[in-house]
Amino acid sequence: MGTSRSRHPRRMTLHTIRGIPPLSGLIGLLFLAILLLAAQYCLNRPAAPPPPSPEGTGSRWYEVFFTTPRFPDDPSFHRGGVMDALIAAIDGARRTLDVAVYDIDWMPVAEALLRARDRGVRVRVVTETDNADTQAIARLRAGGIPVVTDERPGYMHNKFMVIDGELVWTGSMNFTDNDAYQNNNNAALIRSPDLARNYAVKFAAMFERRAFGPARSSGDTVPRLTIEGVPVENYFAPEDPTVEAIQRALQGARERIVFMAFAFTHPQIANVLLERARSGVEIHGVFETVGAEAPASQFRRLRQVGIDALKDGNPYTMHHKVFVIDRRVVIFGSYNFSRNAAQDNDENFLIVADPGMAALFEAEFARVYEQALNPPRTGWLGIEQAWVRGW
Repeated sequence: MGTSRSRHPRRMTLHTIRGIPPLSGLIGLLFLAILLLAAQYCLNRPAAPPPPSPEGTGSRWYEVFFTTPRFPDDPSFHRGGVMDALIAAIDGARRTLDVAVYDIDWMPVAEALLRARDRGVRVRVVTETDNADTQAIARLRAGGIPVVTDERPGYMHNKFMVIDGELVWTGSMNFTDNDAYQNNNNAALIRSPDLARNYAVKFAAMFERRAFGPARSSGDTVPRLTIEGVPVENYFAPEDPTVEAIQRALQGARERIVFMAFAFTHPQIANVLLERARSGVEIHGVFETVGAEAPASQFRRLRQVGIDALKDGNPYTMHHKVFVIDRRVVIFGSYNFSRNAAQDNDENFLIVADPGMAALFEAEFARVYEQALNPPRTGWLGIEQAWVRGW
């Protein structure tokens, strides 16, 4: 938890106001107090939330969703948005529903999974051992839904679902209250039996064989696909050559790279950005503030050579893991740009060469970048308080 600081003005009496009669001084003080209270109310009163918009934006074969954190936050804002789209996807399942998510604590998601089971859908869940004690997971287990945990030091860090062998839900968003309503996140719902087959293979390795992390060998998924004429690459960590795939995509940049990174500590990925910058490619990025100055972070290294890298302005967490290349190619998923993601965790990401999808992520980058330049303020008349940050 963060701590807050308040400052108490010097005790003031009527005798300290020189040249003002006591009664008028009292009236003046009352008037000043009213102004201060009004100002405090205006500074701290949450703005009205935008209307919930569960509909994603995309094409015939995908929908893309972004969370819209509000600050100051209010529990009344925690409704609708991406969570409505997620629950609608679950409610649409008719045969099978495989869920692999690092953290599930949002009870409406658990209830939606139980509804699916009640209508005859086979529901299976994989989650991270460290997060297996939430009330939502307990509710699933009590309702008869099997839940498997990884039971190992590395994280089961995926955030995906496979629905009826036809649809894949994936992205950076955990199925949690803070990830949906406080943190910046993305998700996509993709219709492709071929892509669903890849994710089903990864899920089966974890759920059926308990093959987590390095225990699963590569070669049983198809990394290069074409969906509705669009080239798509699909990688799983740590078994696939994930760093090389990201490097190869970034090396193809000719004009512009933008990125949003919750954690960016992998020097080999940063090396490509440095090389592309030397070649004249325009690069802009936003780092999650917490950890940006850590020794392993690439934040200072990129800034030292003049790359436009900012710390984010969300008082909670900027949780994206995204590159957009030449306004044409998007890299996104659960995969932070770190050695842990590459070598230890169970992760997934996509590389999609679709200008329409790229435009959506560019627009999200613009919003995150603008907030990094102009972060919200809090406190009483501009007195700063420490932030409480959630993950």
